Amino acid sequence: MVIPNQVSRLLKDKITLVKLPEGSDLALVGPVRLPVQLEEREVTFNWYTWLKTESASFQAEDVLHTLPFADLASYQQSSVLVYGDFANAEHTLIRMHSICHTGDIFGSKRCDCGYQLRRSMNMIVDNGSGALFYLANHEGRGIGLFSKSLAYLLQEEGYDTVEANHALGFPDDLRSYDEAIQVLQALRQKPVSLITNNPRKLQSLREKGLASDHHVSIWGDVSQHNTRYLATKIEKSGHIYNPLNETVQLG
Repeated sequence: MVIPNQVSRLLKDKITLVKLPEGSDLALVGPVRLPVQLEEREVTFNWYTWLKTESASFQAEDVLHTLPFADLASYQQSSVLVYGDFANAEHTLIRMHSICHTGDIFGSKRCDCGYQLRRSMNMIVDNGSGALFYLANHEGRGIGLFSKSLAYLLQEEGYDTVEANHALGFPDDLRSYDEAIQVLQALRQKPVSLITNNPRKLQSLREKGLASDHHVSIWGDVSQHNTRYLATKIEKSGHIYNPLNETVQLG
């Protein structure tokens, strides 16, 4: 199947090729106007998504012509929601949000991911500008959904989050932010503030090229189901706990 030339003409200017350090490209598509219901208010974001190209010599037309053969539905692609004058605003917020099938979609109480997703979007809108990166290969800190389900079963037997990942043969964290940072730099050159509870994450992203002045904490939605999960983040992953928000029972 060949995409008609008329369709290529309509879409090729909506694809920006972003160079990666290793020589390949990311095909960044957007913006797409995306009205979103955030509690009682309707907010319109600009939505972008990206895909790593097969070759650094690819043009926008090449990306379009390979789509019918790429089987993209078999694996997730990452994307970013952008709000306000993101490129030029003096102070803006970003969230690097790891996909969480159970928390973001089903509303699982075993983690705080769904809460952090919605809260970050509200914080960005309240700030007047910002971007939420939704990173598709970060499920279970990068071990994938199937492995995450096995880790959950181990947690029900007494393992904490880190111990469960180790028991399955994985390191603490497999997540990479390289592509997201390249997309961020294509959308904005000025510094940003990172929404996170983890100063190690901020430092790691800075080492990868993130221009960030500081981070903003996002504690909340603590319950009997996730206190050990949150405590493990504090004890083993260096997260900073804000006692003004919620109570986390350590130990």
